[in-house]
This record gives sequence, structure tokens and C-alpha cells, in this order.
Amino acid sequence: MKTKRLGKSPIYVSDICMGTMTFGSGADEAMAFQILDKAFDAGINFYDTAENYPVPPKPEWAGRTEEIVGRWMKTKDRDALIIATKVSGPSHGWLKSSQRAGMTALDRHNITRAVEASLRRLGTDYIDLYQTHWPDHGARYEDALDALDDLVRQGKVRIIGCSNETTWGLTKSLGVSERLGLVRYETIQNNFSLNNRRFEDELAQACRQEGVSLIPYSPLAGGVLTGKYDKGATPDGARFSAYLAMGGRQAAMARRFVNPKTLLSTERFAGVAAEAGLSLTTLAVAWSKQHDFVASTIVGATHIDQLEPILAAADVTLGPDVLKAIDAVSKEILYPMG
Repeated sequence: MKTKRLGKSPIYVSDICMGTMTFGSGADEAMAFQILDKAFDAGINFYDTAENYPVPPKPEWAGRTEEIVGRWMKTKDRDALIIATKVSGPSHGWLKSSQRAGMTALDRHNITRAVEASLRRLGTDYIDLYQTHWPDHGARYEDALDALDDLVRQGKVRIIGCSNETTWGLTKSLGVSERLGLVRYETIQNNFSLNNRRFEDELAQACRQEGVSLIPYSPLAGGVLTGKYDKGATPDGARFSAYLAMGGRQAAMARRFVNPKTLLSTERFAGVAAEAGLSLTTLAVAWSKQHDFVASTIVGATHIDQLEPILAAADVTLGPDVLKAIDAVSKEILYPMG
């Protein structure tokens, strides 16, 4: 497993990160331990969670994933693990935190309470990467960054990052950090996949110029790029099957991932993968981690059997012909004007 630096920090991580957001919902604790052990044995040292996991969220489940990860951490050498977690921030409704009665503003009060609770659930005295899960564009970046700076000075957090952030928000925050001499965001965790390449428009250049690393989530587009939703299928137990059945906001979010364009592009990407002698899952993860602005690609699993094609991507470098074929599908179906 190759390693890369997170931003300009001293921390190096495996270029595949084990995501945990279904631990405690889609995967019970026993299965979560099997998945984490297999990932660790394969050379993955980087694990991502959040205070309001698991997903799909239920009020009584908030924090359960961190507790599971914390119990697993006790079976390993803490120094061998890079643990990332998040303070919620405003989540615009779809992943609203049940922590602090839904009070998720990124101010000193909420950030301090959130980190103390995460440390307790994880059973550790420090968090390697602490991230703002959703930006709070209605608040001053100075306030959040000042509070996060104190956590780093206290040794409770090593470095910080943001998630679901815009180009404006990232560059604004970096300017505040530089002007006030505060800790800066070393990473940004945003959605990025074969079916969603919007990060390349502006954020990729900001990351390159500022030395910030992308940690992509949903490289399999929420499971769409495994082929499970082919021809409009809604398999039992699949996240977007459940969201589509719920209607409303959840169904609208699911249709961003499962729609005629993404289903057609997925079919075509499967053909590219077959030509390259790879599974579609392996192709998608390998493509994500191959970008120069990407430090580590977050993958998820609800069953240990799902890890094999994911881990296979660790040893895959896509050649120019494969990359050209991928770009052709993107331009024809997803971004016809690009």
C-alpha cells in the first residue's frame, strides 16, 4: 500500500482510507471488526468516521460508529493508526446530527463539546485529523479556526481539515489562517468519482496551488459504480433503494446518484473496466487515487466480501489508453459541453 502526505502536514497515510459510516447500521460490530482487521492487514492505516455516524441516521444511533471504532482501536497499536473524525456543522437536513440536540454551529462551544465527546467514544487522547463535516458559511471562519487552533495546541488534535466545502470556503479559510497565524485546513473531504468530477473544475487547482489534499468520499458513487442499480434495479438493503422509497428529500438526494445519465455512464465505464481486465469497482477506486491532488480515497463496506475488488486497486495504475477511454465516456454522457 502506497502512502501520501496529508497536505503540508507531517502525517502520511495509505492511499486507500477505510470509511466507517455504515458501522452500527448496515454492518454490525462483529462484521465491522472483520472489515477493519482485513483493511489493516492489507496495509491501510487511515480510518475515517464522524460524530453523527452511522448512516442512515437515527437519533438513538448517533455516535455508535465512533464507539465501535474505539473498541476496535484497543486491539491495535494506537501509533499505527491515523484516525479521522468530524464535528458536524450545518448539514442542510439530510445528515442532521442528533448530537447536542441538533445544535451544530461551528463555534467554540460546539466544537469543544464535539471533540471531547469524540475522544471519549473513540477511547483515545488525540485525533489525528479533525474535520468540519459541513461548512457554516453564515459564521465567521475566524471563530471556528481559533477554536480548532486551540485543540491543536492542547494536543487533542494533530491537524485539521474540512469537508463538503466550496472553492470560496476553502480559499477564504486559508486566507484567515495565514492572516491570523492559525492552524489551517490541510485536507478537504468532498464527493469525487467517475460519475461526479465537479471537483476538477476549480477545487483541484486550489488544492494544487495551496498544498491541500483531497480525501475523496463515495468513489463508487454510493454503490452505483458497482453496477448494483443497473437497468433501474433497486436491490434490497441498498442505501439508495431505501432513500428512493422514502420520497421527499432523501429520494431527491438519491436521484443525484441514480439517474439515467449515471446509469448509462456506469454501463459504459463497466465496458472500459472489462477491456482493461478489471472489475468496475477496482477501476473506480484506482482512477480516484491516481489524481495528483488526492491523498487517500475513502472506501466503505458493509460486508467483508466487498473489500476484495477495492483492495485490488492498491496495486493498479491505469494507463493512458484507459484514462482516455474514461474521459471519452465522461465527455459524451456526463459533461457533453466539457
